[in-house]
Amino acid sequence: MDGAIASILVLDGVTNGAIYALLALALVLVFAVTRVIFIPQGEFVAFGALTLAGLQLGHTPLTVHFLIAMALLAAVLDLIAAARAGRLAAELAPIALRALPGVAIGLCALWLAPMKLPLVAQALLTLAVVTPMGGLLYRLAYQSLADASVLVLLIVSVGVHFALTGLGLVFFGAEGSRNPSFWDASYTAGPLMFSGQTLIIVMASAALIVALWLFFEKSLYGKALRATAVNRLGARLMGISSTSAGRLSFTLAAFIGALSGILISPTTTIFYDSGFLIGLKGFVAAVFAGLSSYPGAALGALLVGLIESFSSFWASAFKEVIVFTTILPVLLWRSWRDPHHEEH
Repeated sequence: MDGAIASILVLDGVTNGAIYALLALALVLVFAVTRVIFIPQGEFVAFGALTLAGLQLGHTPLTVHFLIAMALLAAVLDLIAAARAGRLAAELAPIALRALPGVAIGLCALWLAPMKLPLVAQALLTLAVVTPMGGLLYRLAYQSLADASVLVLLIVSVGVHFALTGLGLVFFGAEGSRNPSFWDASYTAGPLMFSGQTLIIVMASAALIVALWLFFEKSLYGKALRATAVNRLGARLMGISSTSAGRLSFTLAAFIGALSGILISPTTTIFYDSGFLIGLKGFVAAVFAGLSSYPGAALGALLVGLIESFSSFWASAFKEVIVFTTILPVLLWRSWRDPHHEEH
């Protein structure tokens, strides 16, 4: 291997690592706020990419109908809970307001989907459709189990993953799709040749990471999420709703997943089940950070991208095995540094 090949592999690793960094940040965020190991994170990647592919064909993706159905089902569950608590009259208006965004976005998407909008407008419509699914998914699958153990929440995540994967097969079929590039330019720098789409992936990932930092440091909602992540009970005593924090964290995770799918769909073919493998690499990066550090997750994602890139050169048939095997020494190191003590 010479320097030219190594630099090409580094560029490829950084590009993939930028996507894994976004997914790792989403996983750390969800786990810190809700204690949920969010296995279905990758499904939002597939939903984002394939929803955009459907819009490209002028079809109305079934994810639009799924969004409306989720919003209505969440409203029904809220109505039942309010009726059992004897607060139906008082809760009717808030429940309607919570259901309105999902239904309104779904109806707008039904109207706009056949128009074959410009690519950027279709990407924005895709984000508008997929992002609310995160908060609704929290309401439907996790909210009633918010105080359950991490193991129970993990089991629920596995079930949600299989459910969303099956729905993805129904929504999009077994054939994969690849979307057009957002920027067709290509550039050379010495031995390197990179496309405009590569620049978009790196710049969009960096911009989103900075935006998340500003959100957590400067905004009231971001500080509320940080407080919930540090101490759920203390945040609740200070008037921060753990339910609202959970919904917001899942909504952000869905946005990050959908954006990641939109960004990578011009560079690789996405199938209904592709998101699981991509999300799993983000999980490996998050484990490098102990599911607790955002900078550590970003650095872990970069390392995962580089390992994957160089493994594809040296042993392409085993690159996935090599990437996932790296989690073992990390887990061993963490178990030695922070040994677990049995509770009596």
